[in-house]
Amino acid sequence: MSRPELRLSSGIFRANIEAVRTRLGPSALMLVLKDDAYGHGLSWAVETAQHAGVEWFGSYDIASGVAIRRLAGGAARIFAWVTSPDAEIDDALLQEIDLGVGTVDYLRRVIARAEALGTPARVHLKIDTGLHRNGILPEDWEAAVAEARRAERAGSIELVGVWSHIAEASDAEDDEAQEVFVDAVRAVAATGATPAFLHLTASAASWWRPELRGTLSRIGAFCYGIRSAEGPELEGIRPAASLVAPVTDVSDDGVTIGIGSFDGLPSTLVGSVVGTPVGGRILEAIGHTSCLVQGWEGAQVGDEVALFGTGDRGETSATTLAERIDTVGEEILTRLTPRVRRVVVD
Repeated sequence: MSRPELRLSSGIFRANIEAVRTRLGPSALMLVLKDDAYGHGLSWAVETAQHAGVEWFGSYDIASGVAIRRLAGGAARIFAWVTSPDAEIDDALLQEIDLGVGTVDYLRRVIARAEALGTPARVHLKIDTGLHRNGILPEDWEAAVAEARRAERAGSIELVGVWSHIAEASDAEDDEAQEVFVDAVRAVAATGATPAFLHLTASAASWWRPELRGTLSRIGAFCYGIRSAEGPELEGIRPAASLVAPVTDVSDDGVTIGIGSFDGLPSTLVGSVVGTPVGGRILEAIGHTSCLVQGWEGAQVGDEVALFGTGDRGETSATTLAERIDTVGEEILTRLTPRVRRVVVD
């Protein structure tokens, strides 16, 4: 190895997916792939997840959904939830991508594009349960459902889902959000068939609050082995990515490794524990293109140092590093991976 590598373990990723599925059952897993699969690489994540039997993918935006469709083929279900311009709505309809719809205006634009193309849209209506991150307000919900049902009878859409985001700020607030969500589902059921796909929870709430899960759960970070910031470790879950850099020099001052701030490594991570052939050592300084690590007996040029990973060499996880600078594990990954070569190791 002559330069830093982000090593991706397909085996760990598949094991994480299985652990999440076991935890979720009978709620189905939607694997979220936003931000280039949380910095792991979209192609690798989709291919590996399909081999693990994943059928639902969450793409956030339609452009990513189209990319997932190219990778996953026609059998996969893909959900894109960001409000999008008409040209992208057309792409979604032609690629059979399910659309999250959180405003009446967006619903009307989706209906209009579906009518223009003669292709029905698969719609998941979003109720605002209190987070105020998009979503139709409860007082406007019945009118929006009525409009969706009219379009459904006309053949323009299929109302296949009801969904929302919750704050995950406290159990009490999440309980209140669930009440709003359940009332919204009841209102939809009063006008026709209950949609098959009901999804309220993302990673943390899906894991810890089984009573909040619907028929579908949107899981991103946990499948990649990234726990919640300040959250506990997750049983059966390990980081699927390890960042490894080579030793380029050994001196009395310590060991120099070939990665630095120009590679996306935040200089604020000085003092972190990294992994070496003899266990954890302190990251003592971060320069532009190299770092200084506390030395060890027998260190040699070409040895490998893990900046984060599974802990097998004494290193911490990406989430633990992120907590030092008040961010989240996926942000550490997404800022590094455009500059660091990805390598699949199994």
